[in-house]
Amino acid sequence: MAAPLTRHLPRADPGHRPGVGDHLAAIEWPALGSTARVVVTEPGALEPALRQVVATMDRVAAAAGRFQPDSELRHLQEADGGWCRVSVTLRALLATALEGARRTGGLVDPTVGPTLVALGYDEDLERGGRAPRRRPAEPGGAAVAGWRSVEMVGDLVRVPPGMLLDLGATAKAWCADRAATMAARVSGAGVLVGLGGDVATAGAVPEGGWIVRVAEDHRWEDPSAPTLAVRWGGVATSSTLRRRWWCGDRAVHHIVDPRTGDAAAGPWRTATVAAGSCAVASTMAVAAIVAGAGAPALLAAARLPARLIAGDGTVLRCGGWPGPPTGPRG
Repeated sequence: MAAPLTRHLPRADPGHRPGVGDHLAAIEWPALGSTARVVVTEPGALEPALRQVVATMDRVAAAAGRFQPDSELRHLQEADGGWCRVSVTLRALLATALEGARRTGGLVDPTVGPTLVALGYDEDLERGGRAPRRRPAEPGGAAVAGWRSVEMVGDLVRVPPGMLLDLGATAKAWCADRAATMAARVSGAGVLVGLGGDVATAGAVPEGGWIVRVAEDHRWEDPSAPTLAVRWGGVATSSTLRRRWWCGDRAVHHIVDPRTGDAAAGPWRTATVAAGSCAVASTMAVAAIVAGAGAPALLAAARLPARLIAGDGTVLRCGGWPGPPTGPRG
């Protein structure tokens, strides 16, 4: 499926907030360690759209919260290898995660949860906590069971004993997709939902497209970051600059390479991908960081435009991602 990226826009003035024009309405609030944002094409649609977005976020948190002791993921872990009945939401999230693993040849794998714990990511860094300073239990971290070890039959799911799934690569993006779709359906307006680096759109499109700023860290405004126009689908950014901590005497991050059972060590610190859905975009952004030198070929095979940033700040554009503007600024 072709990506929704349409064209590159001149950099916006520092005082301008991309995506909000005279005929649009928007609201944003702190969430998920970053900022959640809802933009609609009709001001009167903002309230019903917001209700749908918040309700969807609540359902996803209850289903897939790795740090919530009463989440469904925790119940799966406590089932100790037995079958567990799950909600429609978790079933959809798991299906998305497993499809992402299949699509990427296992580069994105939901069974990396134990590896993240072994590396020290066992508390919610997005809420301001700090993972304890520690070394992996074994060199290279805990072994990855592999996505094929997750079994799903109808609304029943079974994972290996003690397995704590991690849906970080896809759950927030799926949430953005679902929230945008439901908000557009209920409000009758065009909707953009941004959850940190995950952006999804649905319904009517503003003239010129949805204007999205592509920044490495969405916790802070970066007026120098490029912007692009999106007419459908979603855009996602994944980065190793966030959620970092010390593991023994080395700094590690939250993106695990399932092939090594350790934090991904490739050349890319940030990947942004545009796709027909935010979930696919997020999956491929994570896969690009894990793939390392193989990322351009991976993205080319998927026919998705992407922007990769190396550790030294070098930018590589793949799959038709437009270059920087060359004409006068508008």
